[in-house]
Amino acid sequence: MAKQIKLNVQTRSETGRNAVKKIKGAGFVPAVIYGKRETPVNLQVSAREIEDLLNHATGENVLVELEMGGAGQSRLALIQEVQHHPVRRNVLHVDFHAVNPNEALHAHVPIEVRGEPTGVKNRGGLLEVSLHSLEVECLPKDLPECIVVDVSALDLGEAVHISQLQLPAGVVARGNPEQTVLHVSAPKTDSGAEAGGPTQPEVLKEKKPAAAAKK
Repeated sequence: MAKQIKLNVQTRSETGRNAVKKIKGAGFVPAVIYGKRETPVNLQVSAREIEDLLNHATGENVLVELEMGGAGQSRLALIQEVQHHPVRRNVLHVDFHAVNPNEALHAHVPIEVRGEPTGVKNRGGLLEVSLHSLEVECLPKDLPECIVVDVSALDLGEAVHISQLQLPAGVVARGNPEQTVLHVSAPKTDSGAEAGGPTQPEVLKEKKPAAAAKK
C-alpha cells in the first residue's frame, strides 16, 4: 500500500514572484492543494521535509496527511506533481490533490519487474516491457506503491497481460484486460530475424548458356 506520511504545511495568502522568492529564502517551497469539489488553497512546506520525503519514496504515489497548523485541519492528499529545478534538481513547487478516504480514486501505479525469465536466462530471449505503469481504481488506503510482476517462469513466446496481474485486495485495474504488459521474444539472429522463424527460400537462377565460339 502507498505509505501515508504526515507532513506539516502552512497556508499562505501572498502570491507572485516576490512572495515566492521570500518563501524560498525562508527555507520553504510553495505548494497548492486542490480537489474536484474544493477551492484551491495556497500552501508552503519546509524544503528540507519535502526533499527528504521524496528522496525516500519508493513509488510515484505518495499519500500524505497534511497537518495544516490547527486542530482538525489535517487533509489527506496525494502528491500530484512536483516541479524541480532543471539543473540543481531541488524542489520548486508541489501540487497536492485532496482525496476523500471513503471515495475511490484513479491513479497510475508503476509496474516493477522482478526476476529473470527462463527464456532469457536459458534460451537467449529478450524481455520486452510494453506497459510501465497501470491505471487502477481503489480507496486511498488500498493504493499500492507499485505492482510487482515476477517474470522468472516466463519462457520464449510467453507474455503477461493485465488480466494476469496479481493486484492487492481492493485494487481494480482499468483498461483492456488483454493488453500485453510484457513478453519474452525469441533471440535475434545475426541477420536480425528471430531464431526459429521462417526463412526465405533460396532462389537459384538458371545459368545462361555460354555464347557459341565464333568461327
